[in-house]
Amino acid sequence: MMRRSRPPRSPVETPPPVASAFGAVPDPSVSRGMVIAGAWSWRILVVVGAVAVFVWLVIQLRIIVIPFMVALLISALLVPFSSWLQRHRWPKWVAVVVSLVGFLVIVAGLFYAVVVQIIDGAPELRDRTIASYAQLRDLLLASPLQLTEAQINGYLRDALAALQQDSQPLLQGALSIGSTAGHIAAGLVLMLFATIFILVGGSDIWHWVVGLFPSKARRAIDGAGSAGWLTLTNFVKVQIFVAFVDAVGIGLGALFLGLPLVVPIAIAVFLGSFVPVVGAVATGAVAVVIALVYNGWVVALLMLAVVILVQQIEGHLLQPFVMGSAVKVHPLAVVFAVAAGTLLAGIPGALFAVPVVAVLNVMITYVARGAWREPVPAAGVVVTERHATDV
Repeated sequence: MMRRSRPPRSPVETPPPVASAFGAVPDPSVSRGMVIAGAWSWRILVVVGAVAVFVWLVIQLRIIVIPFMVALLISALLVPFSSWLQRHRWPKWVAVVVSLVGFLVIVAGLFYAVVVQIIDGAPELRDRTIASYAQLRDLLLASPLQLTEAQINGYLRDALAALQQDSQPLLQGALSIGSTAGHIAAGLVLMLFATIFILVGGSDIWHWVVGLFPSKARRAIDGAGSAGWLTLTNFVKVQIFVAFVDAVGIGLGALFLGLPLVVPIAIAVFLGSFVPVVGAVATGAVAVVIALVYNGWVVALLMLAVVILVQQIEGHLLQPFVMGSAVKVHPLAVVFAVAAGTLLAGIPGALFAVPVVAVLNVMITYVARGAWREPVPAAGVVVTERHATDV
């Protein structure tokens, strides 16, 4: 019986070896997946290292960086108004002066109102606080908990120590910006000069920055910068609107409930709302504490309900529809950005976290989309969606 000859087996085709990042072929015993993972790993480490060095430099130069970023936020608010005045045939220098002086007058007026209200209400607030503490102490001493006065004082000291310890990371950034009056004055001067120069010649400054890059990258940088500036402008406008709604809602609630210091509460909520999600909650808690000290726990609960209602309106209406369309950042990313900014730089980090993330998101998306690679239409040619025709 003849055996049927089997066809010769074809050799197993092995995939070509993957070159490593350094150009050499790795050991055959190393799997392809491990080689790819290693290539990705060292690139990710390089990117993370570069970002870490950049953040470290920003923290070291915070006395310069933070006034400049504040100037950018102010300029994003004032440049549209100054441009509107110039379009209505106002001289450029008059438009710049009116915009800047008007902004400074409004800010000074807000701080003046807060200071006057606090000075007038400080003695009564102190007396009410002492009386409320005495009532709370008597209530605890007469309660079934059988607490002694020494225990109550010890718990109060522990609570104050815990509050001070927990607030140190938040206050560290603010204290590190200007631990002396000289640092604060220098920061204000830098902020003022930067704002003036941006209002006067912001486009020229940006063209100079774009010119520092290679010629092939200038279109991408210019387009990304324009998209980022538009996003920053929209963020400032929308954030002012959201802060105004929060301040009016909580301020009216405090007024109807008969709380003192209504104007400082409303202004504090307005300023605190510039830190998304967290700021209005923290400043609203101040209103609840004042209601508890002055009017008792019933009014405090009503004030807490007002704060929660305003936050629900902001979280379900203003943030998704108004802020979301302007910033294009998911609310979860906003929360984590604020938390990371607070840990890195305290109050300034919480303030600048969302605009920085929003601007970087828009700029990176613009570059990655590749719209800047499209050819620029020649002069005298109108490009439509289907074809181009000569004018």
